[in-house]
Amino acid sequence: MEKRKLGFWEIWNMSFGYLGIQMGFALQNANASRILQTFGADVHTLSWFWIIPPLMGLIVQPIIGHYSDRTWTRFGRRKPYFLAGSLLAALGLVFMPQAAALTAIMPALWIGAGFLMIMDASFNVAMEPFRALVADMLPSDQRTLGFSLQTVLIGIGAVIGSWLPYALANWFNVAHDDVPGEVPYNVILSFIIGAISIVVAILITITTTKEYTPKEIEAFEAVNGEAQLPAEETHSIKDIFTDFAKMPQTMRQLSWVQFFSWFGLFGMWVFTTPAIAHHLYGTPLKEVLEFTPAETALYNKAGNWTGIIFGVYNAVSAVIAFFLPAIAKVLGRKKTHFYSLLIGGAGLLSVYFVPNPDWLILSMIGVGVGWASILAMPYAILTGSIPPRKMGVYMGIFNFFVVIPQIVNAIIGGPMVKYVYGGNPIYAIIASGVSFIIAALFVTRVKDTDEPTVKI
Repeated sequence: MEKRKLGFWEIWNMSFGYLGIQMGFALQNANASRILQTFGADVHTLSWFWIIPPLMGLIVQPIIGHYSDRTWTRFGRRKPYFLAGSLLAALGLVFMPQAAALTAIMPALWIGAGFLMIMDASFNVAMEPFRALVADMLPSDQRTLGFSLQTVLIGIGAVIGSWLPYALANWFNVAHDDVPGEVPYNVILSFIIGAISIVVAILITITTTKEYTPKEIEAFEAVNGEAQLPAEETHSIKDIFTDFAKMPQTMRQLSWVQFFSWFGLFGMWVFTTPAIAHHLYGTPLKEVLEFTPAETALYNKAGNWTGIIFGVYNAVSAVIAFFLPAIAKVLGRKKTHFYSLLIGGAGLLSVYFVPNPDWLILSMIGVGVGWASILAMPYAILTGSIPPRKMGVYMGIFNFFVVIPQIVNAIIGGPMVKYVYGGNPIYAIIASGVSFIIAALFVTRVKDTDEPTVKI
């Protein structure tokens, strides 16, 4: 028994929930820094608050991957995790920007950080099984298409989420008063819309996708000569550590690519708003709570423009993702990822040299090419080296190499801005560009077991 080839819209609907998840992620990535700075965080400690999202990924994803491999209910194998994660993420989205309303409990900064933790843990609960679902449902020759369509949906959701605050303020005249210490209402409303969207998108995936049963999965493994898991390996959470020690060689090689890719991405997400606010809009290097109303207006303008340019790189990634399968077929997956990371690194480095904020659109086009490949190519390379029965847990373990570099950057990023970069966050963006280029060099060492080795 072999897996049947799925139609385009079947694959699209199977991953549609990712659109909602990425709307939430985009709102977080473009606005969490400005929200936390509005509540009192300074630029030197900002990265420490951002340690919460990758820490949640480090803890949550392997556990969710382990248990989703072993779950079967009348609702399915992966789908119960999609639904639970989306509902909790919606809660975090609604309350994080409104933390100031709960200051009777504790300071707004700590409440906001707490809801950031809830929100990101929930994103991870919903997101991790989506990667495994592609591997569950698609034959090997459709997996690049599956991960590429996920990237398209990620891009569409991210564009909508990134542009929402700007669109509401400038196109729909939603209030966006520049009051020091207060999150503008256009940002609050954007998060509420994001909360509704993630639940609706997940429900579309749940209602349109039928997962294979455990017996069908066993039949697929028998056809492909996959060994069955011994009974004693199917129950203990400790198996995660055993699986980590036995990870395939390809995963070990990709780990370095992932480390430097996501180290760079994290720096971009955390520091873009304060970097361009100072470098291009002229705000002073001091705490946002100390800004004058005029400086606050400039900072919020930079924050809204950050949403626009983040939307640009996500839009570019959505377009590029449509062509990645064809490009990879010609160049090979390794070369495709190598050149994409170089282009992304060049885009980040160019941020320092642009003469005005409008030119950042060109910078983000380069970043979008790198982002599209980061979301698709490593997973397409990886899945050919993983046993199907271990797909969920290994996808969770692979996430270590997404979150560990973010945790490292979260710990050292702020102190580096203060003590190495002289308080100027634009140099953190330059470091991110260099990190992308290092990641590209590590791609040359990866062995893709699913296709002939391509020399770079």
